[in-house]
Amino acid sequence: MTKKLTDSKVTEICGLLDGWRGPLTWELLIGGVKGLLGVNYTRQALSAHDRIATAYRVRKNILASMPIAAPRGSVEMVAAQDRIARLEAKVARLEEENARLIEKFVRWAYNASLRSLDEAFLDSPLPSVDRERTKLPTAVKSASKP
Repeated sequence: MTKKLTDSKVTEICGLLDGWRGPLTWELLIGGVKGLLGVNYTRQALSAHDRIATAYRVRKNILASMPIAAPRGSVEMVAAQDRIARLEAKVARLEEENARLIEKFVRWAYNASLRSLDEAFLDSPLPSVDRERTKLPTAVKSASKP
């Protein structure tokens, strides 16, 4: 039985994809995730998460346009080049995620306007949570007793 993909696991998988080198397939990613998290997920489970699917697609496009030559120079230079490549991949992935969220926001704003919901209503604060209200009222307690 596989464990549920939590937000933190999705973030770790996206980080794995940001630093991916070499050929990228779903099968190779599944193996990489198993090595990283110790859990064997299916392609369907991974691709069902928009963030993972977006990170996969963005990284695949970056890898297709990257030269095959290995980085050259001192150990520090190679480490710096690797860090720059990882950060550039992360920026590309986050820009794609941001564009998708903006599209979603525009869609929500349009649908809200169709229902005559204005910005003031949509920006109203959430109700406060009463954490002390865990006890049943006295009338309910006495009614539940035999």
